[in-house]
Amino acid sequence: MTAPGKRENVPLSGLTTFRIGGPCGCLYVPADIERAIELLRGLDGAAVVLGGGSNILAADAGVRTPLLHTAMVNHIVFDGETVRAGCGAGLPELSRAAAKRGLSGLEWASGIPGSLGGAVVMNAGAYGGEMSGVVTEALVFDGRDAVVIDKFDFSYRHSIFHDNPAYVILEATLRLTRDDPAEIAARIEGFRKARNEKQPVNLPSAGSFFKHPPGHYAAALIDQCGLKGVSAGGARVSEKHAGFIVNTGGATCDDVLRLAALVHETVRKQTGAELEPEVRLLGDIHWAF
Repeated sequence: MTAPGKRENVPLSGLTTFRIGGPCGCLYVPADIERAIELLRGLDGAAVVLGGGSNILAADAGVRTPLLHTAMVNHIVFDGETVRAGCGAGLPELSRAAAKRGLSGLEWASGIPGSLGGAVVMNAGAYGGEMSGVVTEALVFDGRDAVVIDKFDFSYRHSIFHDNPAYVILEATLRLTRDDPAEIAARIEGFRKARNEKQPVNLPSAGSFFKHPPGHYAAALIDQCGLKGVSAGGARVSEKHAGFIVNTGGATCDDVLRLAALVHETVRKQTGAELEPEVRLLGDIHWAF
């Protein structure tokens, strides 16, 4: 989505990394923060915010609720070791821009195909890094006004936004650290190679599908239960990384829901562990467990 405005019946399959989902009845693309605030006020809490779509499973029937797509709210402004960026700024772009300036702290995010807003909301992380380690404050629409917050209640894949669903993150400020640009680039390249070797980057997915249960790794439990390669329609547990459910071509939301339920039940029966999805559902759909 490259131009601001209002659109109707936009396929969600084109706005999510899973490449799954029916039409969105009404999609708003604000050109900047000011227009986003105007829209949020006008829609009076009725809209759902969509960023990079990398952690989303959208309903086959689509979504009637208006969506506010933040792709255009993607400004990135550096000031010394601080960077202020819009909620729609892509994590790879933000990581690369920081690296060029000799700023470290976002190398782990260089391969995550999501937006900054979503990453802050879920305290995204990889390779030992998390948003909680770099975020200092955020501009947030609290349902009435745009306010600045500096307390996030971060924990594993959790933030204050989970407890305050009316909050919409508009912009975040990050504190990074100086380092040798060559060293930063080497770390980014190392993470890229690791992802390509260990993750199914060639197939559509929503990233890691389940959170790690306390004391365990979700992928290890799924692998232990012999679920690699198990399918439901076009959805399959990746043979490369058991923590991913991938779209092998033409997968539907229902395929993914059925497969997720099978994985959850099998792991629970065989190991006693309860897997909780990281993926957010969009539309009139529910987990079957």
